[in-house]
Amino acid sequence: MPATDFSTFGRSILSLRRDQQVHSMESGGHEGTSHELELEAFQKQVAERFNDLASADSDQLLSIPWIHKLLEVFLSCQEQFKSVVSKNKGLLNKSPADRYVMEYYERSVKALDVCNAIRDGIELIRQWQKQLEIVYYALDNQRSIGEGQIRRSMKALIDLAIGMIDEKESNSSFAHRNRSFGRNNAQKDNNSLGQFRSLSWSVSRNWSATKQLQAIGQNLVAPKNNEISATNGLATAVFTMSYVLYFVMWTLVAAIPCQDRGLQTHFHVTRQFVWAAPVLTLHDRILEESRKRERKNVCGLLREINKIEMCARHMNELTDTIHFPLSEEKEGEVKQRVQELGIVYYGLKDGLGPLERQVREVFHRIVRSRTEGLDSIG
Repeated sequence: MPATDFSTFGRSILSLRRDQQVHSMESGGHEGTSHELELEAFQKQVAERFNDLASADSDQLLSIPWIHKLLEVFLSCQEQFKSVVSKNKGLLNKSPADRYVMEYYERSVKALDVCNAIRDGIELIRQWQKQLEIVYYALDNQRSIGEGQIRRSMKALIDLAIGMIDEKESNSSFAHRNRSFGRNNAQKDNNSLGQFRSLSWSVSRNWSATKQLQAIGQNLVAPKNNEISATNGLATAVFTMSYVLYFVMWTLVAAIPCQDRGLQTHFHVTRQFVWAAPVLTLHDRILEESRKRERKNVCGLLREINKIEMCARHMNELTDTIHFPLSEEKEGEVKQRVQELGIVYYGLKDGLGPLERQVREVFHRIVRSRTEGLDSIG
């Protein structure tokens, strides 16, 4: 379904919100209480934010700016969910509300490993960016391009190609490059792709993103009507936030290189939930992207990774045809390709740092939310 049609469809679902049993609260024939209205507002916010994400065109989907928006959606939903939980402290020590909330916090702990793995992946992309930097500064703003500059850029392109091929062939090839959100160790070790900090809180060598996602999604089923009633609607809010967590982690794994990444995780949620349509549409669009011929067997669906590969391939094809001294026409071709490469390089340079900080913020927000929630439960 096209994104524009989808947005309209999502709004029509929102207009029918009060008529759907799965979202309804027992109101006894009078107007909804502030508690009921807050729970409904949470469902509506999730739907609206994901409708906005789903409206992205194909050039925006899975780009660094789009991933930023995805993480902003998560943080926004997490904040409102924390408010919902804090206003229902009286239910947190009663069954089945205590079980639902505890299951969410257990899922969120598993998401912390995903955040660490994603930060490893961002660091890997940063190493590829450094190879592009060598090419860019070797060839940009040169009065005349000489053999030395071409040789230097060709070596960087070869190193880049080897690094990306290695990553495609083995998702676990950088498992030892441990990074952490919780430590700041200055120890460094060198490898062919650059320098990586060796820190203690990262995923183990045999950690699997696919298995971790399966663990997060295990037994993630919509609450039954009697459970919704027994928890005064809280079970629906917990299920919604659990699904948001699950989808966001799955999307990060789809986009960013990490160990044993796979997209086979099953998503199923009834479309009676107002947010289900945009989430399922995004899931379908990401899977469709992964099935494209040029995107199969890639190390990550992040759009900027595809641009790195394209720029590197075009530059390699061009340098293979170069003979010295360069003709004016050939030098013009090189400068044009360098400008294209520069756009990709600066996009990565400006985008990776903020993206890494945002993933770190997601990590810390999950930790704080869980700590505060467990304190409430006692």
